[in-house]
Amino acid sequence: MQQHSNTPDAISTMMQHRSVRSFTNEPVDEATLQTILECGLRASNTGNMQLYSIIVTRKEPLRSQLCQLHFGQCSTAPLWLTVCVDVNRYHHYCKVNQCDQPYGNMLWLMSATVDASLCAQNMSIAAEANGLGLCYLGTVMYNTAAIAELLQCPDGVVPVITIALGHPAGEVPAMSERLGTDAVVHQETYHDPSDDDIVRTHAVRDNFPFNREMVRQNGTRNYCEIFTTKRYPRADNERISAALLQYVKDKGLWQF
Repeated sequence: MQQHSNTPDAISTMMQHRSVRSFTNEPVDEATLQTILECGLRASNTGNMQLYSIIVTRKEPLRSQLCQLHFGQCSTAPLWLTVCVDVNRYHHYCKVNQCDQPYGNMLWLMSATVDASLCAQNMSIAAEANGLGLCYLGTVMYNTAAIAELLQCPDGVVPVITIALGHPAGEVPAMSERLGTDAVVHQETYHDPSDDDIVRTHAVRDNFPFNREMVRQNGTRNYCEIFTTKRYPRADNERISAALLQYVKDKGLWQF
């Protein structure tokens, strides 16, 4: 089998991924942006329906307003890509062709979220391959309704992923730790891990120097407790979940 000439570079790009949160004021040139966007559109997707849209935000004051809805993260990033679930466009296509419009439900919310994620990952790899830095912002789920309103998303369009990107400033950040294949890969069928398996496979995370320092600073018993009591506690999870569910219902993407 012939190997694509760019494969080694693509693997290197993925293996060296870092989250970048500080950027120079140099804009991303139009040709590079177009390449990134086109790489996103080449991602696999359900039925080749491409039930997603990408909103590019560069101009002020919209860029700063969007940043504030992400709690001020990555404030120096010159370019923001918000990837949305979008059944609005396909329903319009169905209407033009005098067909049913059957995609405003949970199945297509989930399918389109997967497709949007694949698109976003392709764009991220393309951006890093072009020397840019980026950061995924999970806070899009915290302020979904406000972000959608700011970006003028109609019914059937829900923001699910935001990427802040640009030219990195300062020192290249250290890579974060990752669980290994022994933790996340299962052969043939799912292997429910034992207590010993969990301790062994998560040691890379629990013993990571930065994480150990976070435990010390927060006075928690372990690194896991930082997540369950500080970063993503139950009350926040339930409040955000309720707001998100109500929002996707209001936008016509969750029918009972």
